[in-house]
Amino acid sequence: MRFHRPIALAAAFGLFLAPLPSADAFGPVKSSVQQTAETRLIAQFQRFATLTDGTVGITVRDLASGETLSLNGNTLFPMASAYKVAVAGKIFAMIDAGQLALTDIVPRDVATMGPGAPMPVARLLDLMLTQSDNHATDMLVARAGGPTAVNGWVAGLGIKGLRVDSNTADLLYRAMDLAPRPGNFNRNVAAALAADPALRTRDSRDLPNIAFARDPRDSATPTAMTDLVAAIRTGNALSPASTHAFITIMERCRTGKTRLPGMLPPGTTIAHKTGTINGTGNDTGVITLPDGRMFAITVFVMQDHRGRVMRDRIMAEAARAAYDYFLFAPDRATA
Repeated sequence: MRFHRPIALAAAFGLFLAPLPSADAFGPVKSSVQQTAETRLIAQFQRFATLTDGTVGITVRDLASGETLSLNGNTLFPMASAYKVAVAGKIFAMIDAGQLALTDIVPRDVATMGPGAPMPVARLLDLMLTQSDNHATDMLVARAGGPTAVNGWVAGLGIKGLRVDSNTADLLYRAMDLAPRPGNFNRNVAAALAADPALRTRDSRDLPNIAFARDPRDSATPTAMTDLVAAIRTGNALSPASTHAFITIMERCRTGKTRLPGMLPPGTTIAHKTGTINGTGNDTGVITLPDGRMFAITVFVMQDHRGRVMRDRIMAEAARAAYDYFLFAPDRATA
């Protein structure tokens, strides 16, 4: 053993003399200009958050570089109708697997939804994503195999921090503190509002249900929702044909024109989906810059008492700030 010790000592000593790894070994170095730009964007997000007495969560991601910035990005928020992105994803995944076709007819649950004709999958997807139609959504949730199947598809993408527990009717019953009841949903809700003045006041004044906002069911973090829309837009979740069909529908979204799109330059391409429940306002999607680059963005607002106009402004301001950042910020890294 003593004959090998000088060699061992020399090898150990060599570790101290070896050059330190270059910065490239730990990833590219951010320039001071880039760091300043990032700090300014986060400061803007923080300023927008002061416009509400509730909580704001924002995540933005460059789809080419993966650069991600966020405010409260890992905080859980009620998804509201933004969960319909996950429902559509599961339906398109079934189409990719040959289990379903856009032309397939889905029957209507007349007892729950009231009279109406069966509809093809393509029409239901359009109604769900462009108009946020709740009945169309629940027809698709049932066809997908229920909330558990939708949740399983999301989990299969490796996305954490987003869970689907309910169809829309059950989600709304819970948001209104109502026990699910058999029969027509709209009539049940109308009867409950007529019978309970406090419930009617909360609904008419757009006041939050704090207990619902803190319930982990049917919730997502802004980062998880951004993970989902980014996976869909980049083609990592569905086939090219389904990806194209999905995004084309989302680009026709008719809700939330004063949300993410509200302050973007005219003609900006945006594919997005909104969500709204008393005291909660959401919007998530992908925005295309003039040079063709894209970024994903999610803005969630919850427990807000100041109303939809202010919530919409927060989303619009955040989208425009992110748009300007990704369009005009300097090179993301230096050698």
